[in-house]
Amino acid sequence: MESDEKPRLQKSAHEKPRRVPRRISADYLQRAAMHYLERYAAPAEQVRRVLQRKIVASCRHHEQDPAAFAEMRDAIVARCVSSGLIDDERFAQARAASLRRKGQSGRAVAAKLAAKGVPRDLAAQAGGDDEAAERSAVMIAARRKRIGPWRRPDRPFDRQKEVAALARAGFSAALARAVVDGEISPEKAAG
Repeated sequence: MESDEKPRLQKSAHEKPRRVPRRISADYLQRAAMHYLERYAAPAEQVRRVLQRKIVASCRHHEQDPAAFAEMRDAIVARCVSSGLIDDERFAQARAASLRRKGQSGRAVAAKLAAKGVPRDLAAQAGGDDEAAERSAVMIAARRKRIGPWRRPDRPFDRQKEVAALARAGFSAALARAVVDGEISPEKAAG
């Protein structure tokens, strides 16, 4: 093999050429927002991020300034909010309920909602301080992780590891200790 050989730069025959991004227009951004909202429930900030990614990709290819389309993007998001297609509060409540059913702590719920673009006060409210919901969620988390009352009998008991696993999931140390030590049993949590 000669050292003068050039690396293979050609694409193979079965690879598709890259699509050229469309030029940005109000109509295009409106259709993109509608298409996204048909598929996903999302807060306003998430839709704004999706549209911004489309704007940046198009502007990079067509050599335009992305900042020129910020007002158009914000107007489309505002139109979606005013028409009721985007409702941050409804999204936060639905997503929080879903995460709680999966055994997420109130802190984890608030953090995930904030990461999605839900305003922090709304995320904290949806995460909630409801003690019953937190107890129910910690029981679900313990069952999923097979710790506490759901520990497999053939596994060695390591209290510190089990408490730490629940604490890392966002539950208070006192609640984690109560589950691992059996002070909160599945029957007590349901009742």
